[in-house]
Amino acid sequence: MRHAKAEPFASTDHLRRLTDRGTAAARDTGSRLRELGLLPDVAVVSSAVRTRETWGALAETAGIDCEPRYDDALVTGSPDVALEALRTVPEDADTVMFLGHNPTAAYLCHLLDDGDGDPSAVSGMLQGFPPGAVAVLEVGVKWADLGPETGRVVEFFVA
Repeated sequence: MRHAKAEPFASTDHLRRLTDRGTAAARDTGSRLRELGLLPDVAVVSSAVRTRETWGALAETAGIDCEPRYDDALVTGSPDVALEALRTVPEDADTVMFLGHNPTAAYLCHLLDDGDGDPSAVSGMLQGFPPGAVAVLEVGVKWADLGPETGRVVEFFVA
């Protein structure tokens, strides 16, 4: 997931907060994840204020009970940095959420996708990855083995 809509400026990029629209969208995302039965066991979240606020709003609405792993490296990190963070989640984790920034969020989804996913979900993802975008991938390997083309996009939405 890419964080929800944030204010354009703050004293530092790390301190940018969600707008009211962004908070509402994060809550809508939480409701949608609950409806889809996609409540994460593990959440890997950028330490930026806007990603923390996105997580807080969606987790509260969805009733998610996992403690997120906040990671400073995800604020400006590449897809390789995100992959490394995801490879360290516990092997028994069933549903894992990455919550970060673009272009990393979009690149990560494209990197992981094997091309055999849901055509409408892939099409939606290919049209852009705006704030609040969520791509759901089914992963066919252990988390430690996550890499290029090891998942497939099965759902895509923007709250």
